[in-house]
Amino acid sequence: MKALSIAATGMNAQQTNLEVIANNIANVNTTAFKRARAEFSDLLYQSERVAGAPGRANQNIVPEGANVGLGVKTAAIRNVHIQGALTSTGNRLDVALTGNGWFEIQGAGGQTVYTRAGAFNTNADGQLVTADGYPVVPDITVPENTVEVIINESGQVFARSEDQTDLQELGQFTLATFANDAGLKPLGSNQFLETEASGAPVVGVPGDPGFGTLQQGYLEASNVDPVKEITELISAQRGYELNSKVIQAADQMAGVVSNGLR
Repeated sequence: MKALSIAATGMNAQQTNLEVIANNIANVNTTAFKRARAEFSDLLYQSERVAGAPGRANQNIVPEGANVGLGVKTAAIRNVHIQGALTSTGNRLDVALTGNGWFEIQGAGGQTVYTRAGAFNTNADGQLVTADGYPVVPDITVPENTVEVIINESGQVFARSEDQTDLQELGQFTLATFANDAGLKPLGSNQFLETEASGAPVVGVPGDPGFGTLQQGYLEASNVDPVKEITELISAQRGYELNSKVIQAADQMAGVVSNGLR
């Protein structure tokens, strides 16, 4: 009985959906986290009768076929890259990105990775780094005697030292954009990696056409909406229960047949 296997694919799909929702809720307070959405597509169809085929001797063309679906499969788990709310932190090295773009980071092994989490700090050498210690690209180093750091919307970084009144320019933030943000590969720790699906990065300066701007002293919050996730959770639970009932009904029908053969 195909209904058993069809309903089983539905239960597997809803289990995947539940896992995606659980991960969204778990990261409701993760800086710059982008919620994910499970997307599904139907499986192959079994043709019981082919549409357009002649009924007999090239006459009476069949207007409609009979195709029986064989279930559902997970087509993609898509990260929804929409802007999160900005949260004031009071930390002058925290930088929020408003609009399109990604910060460039020198990740493990020297490869360039991308993030929207602008919770930066300085290491022992004064380099501007992420919370995991990966340096920002291009390199920005804050002098030891700096008393104030200023980052404007265009990504220029200035510093004022103890014995100077004039600002010293330290460097320039650059941003990267992609033709398909959903094609980036998530690495964890708020980091993403370029893939063939995302396309090559286009690097520019904050505020240029197509690029966002920076806000010093802010961080971008997660774009997870708890109310929406709870709604999706209830929907996934009901879908799982319905597929379970189909399995129970198919089992009862098979039981009737087997009992009749005794």
